[in-house]
Amino acid sequence: MAYLDHAATTPMFPEAVAAMTELLAEPGNPSSLHASGRLSRRHVEEARETVARVLGARAGEIVFTAGGTEADNIGLKGIAWSERNFYPHKRRVLVSSVEHHAILDPAEWLSGDDGFELTLIASDARGRITPEALREALGDDPSDVAVVSIMLANNEVGTVNDISSLTEVTREFGIRFHTDAVQAPAWLPVQFSELGVCAMTVSGHKVGGPHGVGALVISRDCKVTPLVHGGGQERDVRSGTLDTPAIVAFAKALEIVELRRDQEVARISALRDQLVQRVLEIDDSAVYNGDHVGRLANNAHFTFPGCLGDSLLMLLDAQGVECSVGSACNAGVPQPSHVLLAMGANDNDARSTLRFTLGYSSTQEDVDALIAALPSAIERARRAGMPKS
Repeated sequence: MAYLDHAATTPMFPEAVAAMTELLAEPGNPSSLHASGRLSRRHVEEARETVARVLGARAGEIVFTAGGTEADNIGLKGIAWSERNFYPHKRRVLVSSVEHHAILDPAEWLSGDDGFELTLIASDARGRITPEALREALGDDPSDVAVVSIMLANNEVGTVNDISSLTEVTREFGIRFHTDAVQAPAWLPVQFSELGVCAMTVSGHKVGGPHGVGALVISRDCKVTPLVHGGGQERDVRSGTLDTPAIVAFAKALEIVELRRDQEVARISALRDQLVQRVLEIDDSAVYNGDHVGRLANNAHFTFPGCLGDSLLMLLDAQGVECSVGSACNAGVPQPSHVLLAMGANDNDARSTLRFTLGYSSTQEDVDALIAALPSAIERARRAGMPKS
């Protein structure tokens, strides 16, 4: 099986599996005061120190969560609520038009059910958010903006945003800024203290750690209203018993990523570039989407005109090549990629995409398997044609 879907989930590092397995049988709740509880707490706090060091943050700024989606929801809703509680006129939320649904959906919920107004920040044709686009979305009077959320690296097309240049804009008006950095740490040296944001989301299973664990990095001066109330864990921002084995494995994975990043970026970007060249040689009508320079080293995203992306995916899967489409499938009806639409693609092209993403376990054989399987998949998908709208 050629696995080319690392942006969805990267297999766990063996060292992370070992770290997690070792703790699974240990008793002790990290909130308990007895010896087993204190040992569990020590594991958590040592992991917190590691996560903070790798991400350029203070240990006290790390709030562990059950993954990226929860962290995004806490970051966006929690900051918006807190700002509105202190400043009732702050009722506007700004997010980019190319965000992951873990941001878009809670933003739409805030605007639909909770009285906020949502403004989408326009993307350019490469999937980037520019300072000019942010200024335009802020408008003439940004005093009513509660929070801005713009992702560091796009999960579909791999485009990397210059977050520091964007936070320069919001700092002029004292506006809180959250960034979804889930796709970034495996390929970029993310340093929270240098981005200028007040909150940042990361996730375990995107960096070779386990599912079901992540973190929201929150600056000490950022007030976040909790979504869940209970035991008051994690600065009272995220109540609930901490998953010590998963947290330790997450920290171990980030540690490995930091150690191997330069070597892996060089190896994977070369493999990715070869993949792109060979795909375009197979189909000269294919379009390589996203920023060709400012993008994640592992991402190759294409439009194959006249081919339904879901058909291509299944035809490749039948030949042992696993990848993903740039669209979500809603109740069996293929939907165009909102990212491609925001980048200016038409409806058909936004339905005709495939994303190939590499990772630490990717090899030359994976690329060769894709190149061997792709011609017949494209031919059969084009024969099937596009569904009528």
